[in-house]
Amino acid sequence: MDTHLDISPELKERVQRIAAKARRAETDVVADALERGHSLDWQEAFIDKVNPGLADAEQGAFASAGEMMRLLNTYRST
Repeated sequence: MDTHLDISPELKERVQRIAAKARRAETDVVADALERGHSLDWQEAFIDKVNPGLADAEQGAFASAGEMMRLLNTYRST
């Protein structure tokens, strides 16, 4: 079902920016807000936290197996 929403130019630009930063369709950004309650503020904060890690991963910056085991062992019950 297609739905048309009248939103301000500023809000449309904000949705477009979020979609571009997240590499998602604008409709997905709006649907995420409406269906899951993820506000535009929440989505922007999430993207700003995740994207640096994705950039590091794309550069090949991963934790070694030993580093991962040390981290996992930190949280294991004894």
